[in-house]
Formats: sequence, structure tokens, C-alpha cells
Amino acid sequence: MFADTAKITIRSGKGGDGHVSFRRELFVAAGGPNGGDGGKGGDLIFEVDDGLNTLNPYRYQRKFSAQDGENGGKNNCSGKDGEDLVLKVPAGTVVKEAESGKVIADMSGENRRETVLRGGRGGKGNQHYATPTMQVPQYAQPGQKAMELTVTLELKVIADVGLVGFPNVGKSTLLSRLTNAKPKIANYHFTTLNPILGVVELDGDGFVMADIPGLIEGASEGIGLGHEFLRHIERTRVICHVVDCAGTEGRDPADDIVKINKELYNYNPQLLKKPQIIAANKMDLFTDEEQETALELFKESLAAAYEKEPEMLPDAEIVSVSAVSGRGLKELLYKINELLKKQPKETLVFEKEYFPEEYIDESLPFTAEYDEELEAYVVEGPRIEKMLGYTNLDSEKGFEFFQRFLKTSGVLDRLEELGIKDGDTVRMYGHAFDYYK
Repeated sequence: MFADTAKITIRSGKGGDGHVSFRRELFVAAGGPNGGDGGKGGDLIFEVDDGLNTLNPYRYQRKFSAQDGENGGKNNCSGKDGEDLVLKVPAGTVVKEAESGKVIADMSGENRRETVLRGGRGGKGNQHYATPTMQVPQYAQPGQKAMELTVTLELKVIADVGLVGFPNVGKSTLLSRLTNAKPKIANYHFTTLNPILGVVELDGDGFVMADIPGLIEGASEGIGLGHEFLRHIERTRVICHVVDCAGTEGRDPADDIVKINKELYNYNPQLLKKPQIIAANKMDLFTDEEQETALELFKESLAAAYEKEPEMLPDAEIVSVSAVSGRGLKELLYKINELLKKQPKETLVFEKEYFPEEYIDESLPFTAEYDEELEAYVVEGPRIEKMLGYTNLDSEKGFEFFQRFLKTSGVLDRLEELGIKDGDTVRMYGHAFDYYK
């Protein structure tokens, strides 16, 4: 069973709690605090595995958790960090937040490994809270909570060319003749219920072709298996329409192209900007004399349809072929290869839209005040502490999020109310920044 979608719940590890303990030795009347720090929770990571081509591993197990960090111990012993959990997925998998549908990670192109949920920071032991006035601190910091999220995984196949067409027009046969793929072929509707990939080798050039399962009207609205089929066309660089020019199903091939292009447009208007080519298939059902007539009738019908709805019929060359006899297949491949050479080779990668670390409880308080002794503005509080625990400030994306957080959470507004000026220093739990508006 081919699985190209899955809905799972993922969780990073909780940070271990800091420990409260005191040094107890013979002849030492009042040993100081020696509670150790808690370990960091494990990260939840997605990684591309080239040996996978489906999401079958996620059909039955729906919850995945990284390991929690260990609690701190006495004698300044820190807890062990929790182990990261790495989830293997096939190339082309898009991770989305389940409720909003926003993209969290696209495991395509050069993005082979991405940390989606960071483990909670370990809590500090009571050794960190000793002061001249508080020499017996009975408090240790709890570990930061785990992050948990429900996500959907969508596999969008990565192919250079997508074969599209109504059921039973000969796409599977065509793919088997053009590539090394061995699809199941039969004369009934919806033989192909999942995309099948094949590699084309042509005079030293090579490209990947995918048989996209048969579309029907209303596919863009989710009718039938519409969205499951359409998502696989998004990454293709060239669209090849396969039509039944012999009309064995009683349909007009020109009308088929209009209807399929409407579904592509309704699903994602950008799809009609991709170059298209038309394979006029099943020409073997005509005699040699009839083939020329059938092709001319098809072109006339297509021209008439274009006049009615020009936006649904991008300029596309027609190649007369027979998937059964092999007639015209070589010409079709050369035409497709010419189109591919004109297209950029970069894989379409969806931009990240959802940042899990941004969804921090806005009811958590924070404080901002000017410390004359430090000559700096000090920003503290649970909301700030939680944000810093989830954010990698050393990465470009992490620092960009940090800047957005300061703006959207009201921290910058509060600092401006206090009269902060360019060049002033802001301190946040061991981090120091220069402020510039």
C-alpha cells in the first residue's frame, strides 16, 4: 500500500529539573549548595532517507517523542541530555502544521536534515542561586517543558515530467515504453492509484518521469482522490498531457485538456505557468490514412476550445504517438528534453511558514527595566526564558525569529517606553545585545 500522507503527533524532550542538595561531609558544618543541573531534552529531527519512497512507516505509529533530559543530582552532578529522535522520510516530504496547513519544513533539494522541535533546556541546580544573603537556597530551576505538535506529512514526488490525463488514456503504457518503470496496466479506470516514477535515458541525458494518477472533474475541490493526485504535479518542471485521440471512452480529447487544466489552475494557478506538451495517443487504432484526419480534427477542436477559454490552454506542441506500437515516442522524448533544457533545474522547495517556537503562551509575563549598576536594560520573565530555551541564536533563522519575537511580544514597545536609544545594551539571561532601531 502506497502512503503519501500521514498525520502524526511529535514531541521534543522535556528538560531535566535542577536539583536541590547541600554538601554534607564530616567536619564540614555548613556545606554549600551542590545541586546539579538538569540535562537538555532531545530534539525532534526530520531527515531524508534515500531508501524510502513512501510514508508507510507512519501509517500505524502516530506518536513520536524524543527523550527527556535527566534530572540533576547531588554533588554538582548534571543530568544526562535526552537523546534526539530522528524521523526518516523520503525526499520530497513536506511537514505542515496540521490545523493551519502552514509549512514547517520541506525535505527537498539541499534540505536533508532539519530540527523541527527543540528539546527543553535543563533547569539549573540550586548551586547557581547562592548569594551573600541567600547561602542556603532551597530552590532549583525546573526543566523547560517539551514542545508538542500535530503535523501532517505530505509526499510530493520529485519528477522532471508529469504525465497527466483522464483515466484509461494510456499513461501507464506510455511510461512503461519510455522508461524503466513497470507499472500495472489494465483496461479499466483508476488502474494507477499512486504516482509511479521512471527514468528516461536519452543520448546521454536523463530525466525522471512520473505517471500522475488519473484526474477527474472536481479533483481540485478534493472530489475522489483529487488533492492526493494534484499535489504530485507541483514539483514537476514540464507537464505532458496524454489524450485518447481515438475517443475510445467517448470523450473529446480537446475537452479533456481544458478540463484538466482547469483542475490544475483551481488547485494552484502557478501550475499553468509550467510548459506543456500534448501526446496524442492511441493513433494505432487508425489506419495510416485515418491518422492524419484524426490529428487534424483534434487540432481544430483544440483551436476552437482555445478561442472559448484561452487562459486554460497554454501554447503546447502536439506529438502524434502510439504507446502500444511505439510510433512517435522518440520524437516525444526529444521534444520533452528540449523543454526541460529551457527550465531551471532547481527543485521547488516550499518556504517555511510556521515556526513552532513562536507559539509561546502570550499570558506568560516578562519584565523590562533599566539597571543603573549594569548600565543596561534587563529583560526577564518566563516568556523570555522560554523563548531563549527554544531558540538557536547562532543560526540565521533563529536570530530572525528572535527579532520577530521581540517585536510581536511587546518587548521592543516596552523598551522604547523606558527611553532606550540606539547603542544601548539589552541583557537577557546571559545574553547581551546592542539596540538599534
